[in-house]
Amino acid sequence: MTVISGQFDLDSVEWRHVTDSDGAQYLVDFEYSLLGYDLASQRLDMLLRFIKQGHCRRHRHIASTMTLVLDGEQHLLEMQPDGTSKSIVRKKGDYALASVDALPHDEFGGEEGGTVLYSMHAPEGILFEYFDENMENGWTLSIEEFVDSWNNETIYGWHPEAATTTAS
Repeated sequence: MTVISGQFDLDSVEWRHVTDSDGAQYLVDFEYSLLGYDLASQRLDMLLRFIKQGHCRRHRHIASTMTLVLDGEQHLLEMQPDGTSKSIVRKKGDYALASVDALPHDEFGGEEGGTVLYSMHAPEGILFEYFDENMENGWTLSIEEFVDSWNNETIYGWHPEAATTTAS
């Protein structure tokens, strides 16, 4: 088990900034921080902080995920199996638990942004599946790849057409 940040202080954790300036239909702009992980049990805890209406890349959670909104809002546009979408808005203090193989979604902050805690358990070792702008051409991210990207200061889930990052 490895703990990266032993205190819960949003001002003292190491934040890494991810943006995508390729003119996508939505603004990819968020920061994330790895809090800790346990490769043996396939667990990972992280923070994600959206700027005002900033998005993360389109994805679905393969891992079972606990979500707690710490500040602001978390918005989800969840793609339904019948081709429609469902809008979900979580506000500060809201808690959610998603099972493995969640539906694909677009996730973003509200008018004032949002900060979210995720605690994930990846029984098969895969955390996420990402999609391009058309919700096609998926690629996955394992817990080991996430941890390696953190240690190498590279982008987790990076794909040649995905995003750029700067450490903050």
